Amino acid sequence: MTYTILGRCQRTGRLGIGIATFSITVGLYCNGVAANTGVTISQAFVNQRNNRLALRLLKQGFTAGSVLAQLVANDPDEEYRQIGIIDRTGNAVAHTGPHTRGWSGHVTGDNHVAFGNGLVGPHVADGIAAGFLAEPDADLEHRLLMGIEAGRDAGGQGTVDRHKPERSAALIVYSQHAYADIDLRVDLHATAIEELRRVWLEYKKYEAYYHDRGRNPRGAIGQEAFMAKLAAAEA
Repeated sequence: MTYTILGRCQRTGRLGIGIATFSITVGLYCNGVAANTGVTISQAFVNQRNNRLALRLLKQGFTAGSVLAQLVANDPDEEYRQIGIIDRTGNAVAHTGPHTRGWSGHVTGDNHVAFGNGLVGPHVADGIAAGFLAEPDADLEHRLLMGIEAGRDAGGQGTVDRHKPERSAALIVYSQHAYADIDLRVDLHATAIEELRRVWLEYKKYEAYYHDRGRNPRGAIGQEAFMAKLAAAEA
């Protein structure tokens, strides 16, 4: 029972994943993003090898559609998988196998894939896509959060009679570097999406400080001094 938004910022080329699920530690499975290459994830009955294989193929210049076709053709259990892929140009594709559980499906468009399994219904996937598209000029990480928040608000996981809470969530964004700009996760929490938003808002206050501290260690102030300045500014 998982729902996800894969997104690419058309303006900057940044790539990322927003994901939420009833399962715990979902961030463990979000190893499918590479700068200037693409973003992908395998979910439902997860095959983590798909993520690495997809990125290797994308780096070789294969399109998202070609990569998806190869993953499906070479997986004897593809009917149990959900796979989403966006390549470096924004082509977006998805696969939902017929043996994934509960309501399962996907919505694709330029620069985004919204999909999930074990959901209340198709309106959840539609809501995820609408949330992501609602503020097209915003930073990608905010748009990804809006996507999974919209999925939650549309009913999320489970059935109409029995809702399944989001117990873990993750937010991953890459730009031009080999390492992530944003790599935040909530491994176990009663309201994981709300907690992920809280962590992101707190991290935003520190983001530039951490970046500058690495670039200019000699001139960097200590973290407690930075926190004092932050508290004074918020007072």
